[in-house]
Amino acid sequence: MSHVSPALYRTLARIVPELYVHCVDPWCLIGSAAALLVGAEVGVADVDVLVSRDDAERLMTLWASLRDEHHAPAEAERFRSHFARFAFPGMPVEIMGGLELGGASGWQPVSAGRLTLAGVDGLAVPVPSVEDQIRILESFGRDKDRQRAMALRALASSPLRGED
Repeated sequence: MSHVSPALYRTLARIVPELYVHCVDPWCLIGSAAALLVGAEVGVADVDVLVSRDDAERLMTLWASLRDEHHAPAEAERFRSHFARFAFPGMPVEIMGGLELGGASGWQPVSAGRLTLAGVDGLAVPVPSVEDQIRILESFGRDKDRQRAMALRALASSPLRGED
């Protein structure tokens, strides 16, 4: 597994137990943190959490004192969700409730697909399978997401890679 920075570990140690307690529906990490947790060599600036709209609402109430009211997500015209960003010690956390991606076919829900658990010092963190992470990142169509997908493809083609 790639190196989990102290900042990322601090954030995961705080949020993962709370996500298990307060989310009713399945949830998972996506984006750079998810890619890193399965072994891809990527940088992580924040933690993206895919949840249901109802769970997003619960988390917004739970973490209200940490909410970053001034953050505006980049490329908001391509994505829509029940969104909030929180300033956790360690690194920011972005909650995306019922995330949808806009395109030629209109708005389509972003599905995590098959989940796997990434172990981080006693924490079991749900992330999409490597193949599903690649699919999600490529669907986003941004340069940074294509780079993460390439890092995951390199991981997937490695002869040392175990089953996820």
